[in-house]
Amino acid sequence: MPIQRYNTDFKSLDKEALEKWRDLPPAIVSDCMNRSQVMAGAIKPVKLGMRILGQARTVTAMVGDNSAVHATIAMTKPGEVIVVDAGGFEDTAIWGGIMTRGALKQKIGGLVVDGAVRDVAEIIEFGLPCFSRAVVPAGPHKGFGGIIDGPIACGGCPVRAGDIVIGDDDGVCVVPLERADEILAASYAKIEQELATNAETAKGILPSERFDFGEIEIIG
Repeated sequence: MPIQRYNTDFKSLDKEALEKWRDLPPAIVSDCMNRSQVMAGAIKPVKLGMRILGQARTVTAMVGDNSAVHATIAMTKPGEVIVVDAGGFEDTAIWGGIMTRGALKQKIGGLVVDGAVRDVAEIIEFGLPCFSRAVVPAGPHKGFGGIIDGPIACGGCPVRAGDIVIGDDDGVCVVPLERADEILAASYAKIEQELATNAETAKGILPSERFDFGEIEIIG
């Protein structure tokens, strides 16, 4: 079966525009999207401390097949993040050390896989930001095809080519590209709100005092 690719033409954000997202945690960003647009909790960095930021290049991979992922590496621009729907399959890795070296040559911004990766020691050594559902030694096959730059769900979260991918130790969230300006402004406002709340806590005003939970019912 052939590899297919959607004819997409998303707006590429320049380095200055992306840097505005650099220090925003995905938890804050997701809060500003009604606590949505977050990947499943199983998708985590292969090493704590890794952060990922960039526009998505999406891949739908056949289970246990990484041919479409290989093809995507060659067409990914510097700073972009490859996001793969590998069906959540945990027992066959669709990314490893050879692909990591190729990604570094292309100056790819990172990788998110709803599935498995391997050669984690090399991924960490080379400093490629990598988030995945699982790690397993078993390697993939090739030749069953896949789809590049189409709409996908990665860890249950919708992702389209060009969307902004943000990840840290908590996990990954995705900002639809058309909402970027709105969510960026809301995220900075949310940070200011939380700083104010923390300042009140330091003065002895607990966060619970900001909410009306109603009268607490006594049992027994």
